[in-house]
Amino acid sequence: MTQQDRNRSDSVYVLDTSAFVAGFDPFALADLQVTVPLVEEEIQRNNMIKTRFYVAVESGKIKIKQPKDISENLAKVSASKVGDAFKLSKVDMQLLSLALELKSEGHTPQIVSDDYSIQNVAVKLGIKFTALSTFGIKKLIEWVIYCPACYKQYAADCKFKKCQICGTELKRKPKRQKKI
Repeated sequence: MTQQDRNRSDSVYVLDTSAFVAGFDPFALADLQVTVPLVEEEIQRNNMIKTRFYVAVESGKIKIKQPKDISENLAKVSASKVGDAFKLSKVDMQLLSLALELKSEGHTPQIVSDDYSIQNVAVKLGIKFTALSTFGIKKLIEWVIYCPACYKQYAADCKFKKCQICGTELKRKPKRQKKI
């Protein structure tokens, strides 16, 4: 097996619900494709997408895999560091966790998602992404949480929803942007 063949077989596409909504065709790629069980639950809302998804799963084109807890914890830490943790759903965190797990196993994962927060955390984790309906992010953004009334700043991973000084609902803004 040549190096190029080895690299090709190590490529894995990690599919978000948005990939299916955007019309992603699992049969158009020869590479391994995986997703998490919660994506399957989200797809239940649309008959055409559900049919395409189940045909791909039943034919073996897409594998459904649950990430390990340790991968989920590492993904949560990275999401907190950049300030996207509270923007990511449980499905989003599982997709990032699965991609991180595949990367640790020696694969080259690529997340297929139009979600900017998933893309931002993926960049932080050193994982490639592909957007289908959007252009995707051009910069890694690290967020800061702040109070718009008293301007108190909090760490990106703070758990508060309201300012501890004046009680105003907290917002976020870019602290740092880095070209990717």
